[in-house]
Amino acid sequence: MKKSALGSIVVPLLIITFGVGSLLSAAGVAPNVDWIWTLGLAVVGVLALASSIDKVTIVIGPFLLVASLFSVLRQTGRLSMNLEVPMLVIVFGVLMLIARVGPFATPAWIIEPEADATKK
Repeated sequence: MKKSALGSIVVPLLIITFGVGSLLSAAGVAPNVDWIWTLGLAVVGVLALASSIDKVTIVIGPFLLVASLFSVLRQTGRLSMNLEVPMLVIVFGVLMLIARVGPFATPAWIIEPEADATKK
C-alpha cells in the first residue's frame, strides 16, 4: 500500500477501533477496559506492519499488538502488572532477535550514506 493511501486510512481506522471499543464496553463484554489506549496500540501495530516489513517494523508492529493484548488481559484481571512487564521485555527481546537474524531489510532512514570519496 502506498504511503499516501496508508495515511488516508489512519483516521477512519482509529474511528472504527474507538467505535468497536465503545460497543464492547456498552455490551458489557469488557466494561472496564480503556479501549482508546488498547485498540490504539493494536492499530498502530497493524499500521507499522502494513507500511513495510523491515528490521524496525518487524519489532514494533508485533510488540504493539502483544502489548495491546496484554493490556486487555491486565485490565480484565487476567494478568497482573508484575507479570505483564517482564513478559513484554521477553517479547521485545525475542522480536529483536528475530529482526537481527531474519532476512529483513534495514530501513533506508537508518543506513548512513557513504562518504563522498572525492571530498577530503
